[in-house]
Amino acid sequence: QHETMLSSLKFDDCLGNEAVAFQSSDPIFSVRTDGSIFAQGEGASLQKPVQFKLTASGPHTHIWETVVQLSLIEGNPRWHGENMPTPHRKPPGWGTEPMTFLLWGSGLNSSKGLRRQKRDWVIPPINVAENSRGPFPQMLVSIRSDQDQDISIRYSITGVGADQPPNEVFNIDPVLGKMFVTKPLDREHRSSYHLRAHAVDMNGNQVENPIDLYIFVIDMNDNRPEFKNQVYNGSVDEGSKPGTYVMHLSAFDADDNTTANGMVRYRILSQTPHSPIPNMFTINSETGDIVTVAPGLDREKVSQYTIIVQATDMEGNLNFGLSNTATAIITVTDINDNPPMLTSKTFTAEVPENRVDVVLTNLTVIDADQPHSPNWNAIYRIISGDPSGHFTIRTDPITNDGMVTVVKPVDFEMNHAFMLTVVVSNQAHLASGIQSSLQSTAGITISVQDVNEPPYFPTNPKHIRFEEGVPAGTSLTTFSASDPDQLQMQQTIRYSKLTDPADWLSINRTNGQIVTTAMLDRESVNVKNNIYEATFLATDNGFPAASGTGTLQIYLIDINDNPPVLIPRESQICERTNRNANGVNITAADADTDPNAGPFVFELPSFPTNIRRNWTISRISGDYARLGLRYQIYLEPGVYEVPVVVSDSGNPPLSNKSVIKVKVCPCDENGDCTTLGAVAATGLGTGAIISILICIIILLSMVLLFVVWIKRREKERQTKQLLIDPEDDVRDNILKYDEEGGGEEDQDYDLSQLQQPDSLEHIISKPPAVRRVDERPIIPESQYPIRPVVPHPGDIGDFIHEGLRAADNDPTAPPYDSLLVFDYEGSGSTAGSVSSLNSSSTGDQDYDYLNDWGPRFKKLADMYGGGDDD
Repeated sequence: QHETMLSSLKFDDCLGNEAVAFQSSDPIFSVRTDGSIFAQGEGASLQKPVQFKLTASGPHTHIWETVVQLSLIEGNPRWHGENMPTPHRKPPGWGTEPMTFLLWGSGLNSSKGLRRQKRDWVIPPINVAENSRGPFPQMLVSIRSDQDQDISIRYSITGVGADQPPNEVFNIDPVLGKMFVTKPLDREHRSSYHLRAHAVDMNGNQVENPIDLYIFVIDMNDNRPEFKNQVYNGSVDEGSKPGTYVMHLSAFDADDNTTANGMVRYRILSQTPHSPIPNMFTINSETGDIVTVAPGLDREKVSQYTIIVQATDMEGNLNFGLSNTATAIITVTDINDNPPMLTSKTFTAEVPENRVDVVLTNLTVIDADQPHSPNWNAIYRIISGDPSGHFTIRTDPITNDGMVTVVKPVDFEMNHAFMLTVVVSNQAHLASGIQSSLQSTAGITISVQDVNEPPYFPTNPKHIRFEEGVPAGTSLTTFSASDPDQLQMQQTIRYSKLTDPADWLSINRTNGQIVTTAMLDRESVNVKNNIYEATFLATDNGFPAASGTGTLQIYLIDINDNPPVLIPRESQICERTNRNANGVNITAADADTDPNAGPFVFELPSFPTNIRRNWTISRISGDYARLGLRYQIYLEPGVYEVPVVVSDSGNPPLSNKSVIKVKVCPCDENGDCTTLGAVAATGLGTGAIISILICIIILLSMVLLFVVWIKRREKERQTKQLLIDPEDDVRDNILKYDEEGGGEEDQDYDLSQLQQPDSLEHIISKPPAVRRVDERPIIPESQYPIRPVVPHPGDIGDFIHEGLRAADNDPTAPPYDSLLVFDYEGSGSTAGSVSSLNSSSTGDQDYDYLNDWGPRFKKLADMYGGGDDD
C-alpha cells in the first residue's frame, strides 16, 4: 500500500539511539528509525486532526512514550517548528525544544474544489526537567493563530500554575503567544500541569477554541532513600539453620520509582561482633529481608548482633546513586539447649517427727540458659523413696533452688530414715537433639529425729448411751489414752477434766474412769440434740511434758420425768354465740420427747362440780382439744379460772392440773368482745361501774371548787388595805435614775481598803477589854426571817414584827447609836473613828427646807420641822 511522508520528529536517548524502535498505536501511521512519520492510503489527506500514541523502546529495556498530534496546514501540510537553544543538558527522552504551532485549515472536495475547514489546535505534551537552573523565565512553546495576520489577537493561559495556586509558575506573552516557565519545578511536589490556552480579539471575542496544554515534569535523581526508622530490632533463635528469616528493612525514595532514580537496592556494610564469622547474615538487595547464611548462633556466647545496612538508589549504582544507612539490632533468643545440672550427687537432711511445712535442705542447680525463663526454671520431682507422700520439693523463684519440704508428719516409731531419689528438669522441653545430663539426678538421705509425742485417745470422740436421771456416783466408762513413745520411753499418763459445762462428771487421774457427780438431765440447756459433751486431758511426764485431748459424748435416753403444761394460760370466749364456734383451742407442751410426750389427754376435774356443769372439753386431735361453755349455759361477763387436767403418753403417764383464765364477754356480730364487754369481763358489774363514774365526777367537782376558792382569796388580798398610808410607803418613794458615777474626779479611790484580809487573827486575838463596840463579835449569827420575793400587802406587818423580835434577841446586833459594820474594808485605815459621835434630839439645825421638796418628803418635814409643835 502507498505510504506518504507527513513530517518528522527528533528523539535522543543519550546513547546514540542505538537499536531504538518506534511503535505507533494507530496502524495507519508509522515512524521510521530516523524519525520520519508516514501515513498509508487516505490517511495522508489529514482531512481532520489526528492523534496517536508513539512508544520508543531501546536495547536496555528502557521505554519512552509520547502523543503525536497531526493537523493540516493550508498549502503546505507539515509542521512548522522554530528551535530554541536549551541552556542545560537535555535529559533522555523526546525533544523539548520550544516549537511554534500554527493552525491552518484546508480540505479537498471532488465537486467544489478546496474549501476552508473549522480550525483547531493540536499540541503534544511538553516535558520540562525538574530543578532547572534557568535562566528564568524559560520559554517552553510558542502558540500562534493563522488569523493574526488579519486581526490583533491576545493569548492567555488558565489552570493550576497559571491563574490558580500555585500562581504564575507559567505565563504567556499575550501578543507573541510565547509561554514561559518562571521558576524551577519539583516533580515530588507536582509531577504534571494541565493548562488551557485561549485566543481572543481586542474586543474579547473568542477567535479559536481553547487548547489543552499538558506539561510533564521530568524526574531527576534529587532524593536519597530514607529509612522509616534509624534503628530496627529483630530476633532469631540460637542454633537456627542457614536461610532462616530474621527481619525486614525498607527505605523509601521520593523519586520516580519507575525509573532508576527511585529504584533502591540494599547491602550490609558491617556486622558486630564478628563471632563466629564476620558474615553471619545477608540481605536481599531488592526486598530488604535479612536472613542467616551460616550456622553457629549461640546465645550463651553472643546474645546480640549489630548490623549496618545501606540503601542506594539508581539500582544500587554507587557511582551515580544516592545512599543512606540504618542500624539493625538482631537479638539471639534462647532455646532450651542446656539441661539443668545439680551441683552434688547426694544431699542430707534431718526432720523432727510430727512436724510439717519445714524446709529440710536446698538443692542447688546450674543452668546456662536465660535466667527466669521457662528454659531456666527448674522443676524437681521425687521419683522414689517416698511412697506415702511425706515430702515435696518447691522451687525458689529467685535462686532456682529446690526446697525439700515435709508436708505430711513422719513418725520415728514407723520410719527412722528416708532415702529419696530426685530428678530435675526445666519448664520447657529440651531442644531437638539435646540429651539430659547425668547430673540431673541426685539422692537425698533424710534422718527422722525422735521427740516426745503427746498421748492420744484411740477413740476420739468416744460415744456412750445412758438414760437420764442416773444418780451421782454412777460409773459411765473408762476413757483411757495411749502413749506413742512407749517403746522408746517409759512414761506415766495422768488424766484431768478440761471442759464439763454442767459439772456432772469426774475422771480418775490414773486409769481414766469417768463417774457422775450429779444426776444427768436430758432437758438441761447444756444438752444439745440429746448429747452431752465433755473434754478430758491426758498428760505424760516427759520432758517437756506433752498432752492430748479427748472428747466424750454421752447420748442421754429420755425418761418420762416432765409432766405436760397447758397452753395457753389465758383466753376469752363470747357469752352467747354459735354452738359450734363457741370455744377455745388448747394444747400442751412437754419437755420430754416421744413416746413420753403427746398425744395428750385433756379432762375437767370432778371437783368442784360446777366446772363440769358449765364447761366441756372435746378432743380435736392427739395434741389439741377445745374448751367451751356447755350449750344453753349463760355466765355473767367476767374472768373464770377453769382447771384442766393434762396427761402425757409416758409409761407410766404423768399428769398436771393447770388453770386457764377464760374471759367471758359480750361480743358483736363478728364474734369480737365489745369495749363495754371487755371492761365488764374484768370482774366489775354494772353497779360497780356506775359507782366508779360517780366518784370521778365528785372528785372533779371538788377540784373545781378548790380552784374557785383560791382565785377568790387572791382577789380579796389584793383589795385589802395596807397597814400604812400609801403616801408613807417607801416603795413609792424610791426613784431610779441609772446614774453610775460622777466622772473621772470621783474615781480616785484607794482600792486596797476594800480588799478582804487574809485572816481574822488580828480580830480574834484582841482582848475583850479593848474590842471596839463597832466590831462584829465572832459568834454564830441569829436567823432573821426571809422576806418573800413577792409578798402580799397584808403580810408586811407580820414580817416587820418578826424582824423586830429577832433583832431584840440577837446578841450580835450592834448598839443603837453605833456604826454598823457591813463588811471589812482593810486594816490600817487613815480615817478616824466616828464612834464618839452622839445623837441628840435637840439642835439648832433648820429642817424647814424639807417642806420645799414636795409631798413625798412631807412626812419627814413633819417629823423634824414640826418638833416645836409637839
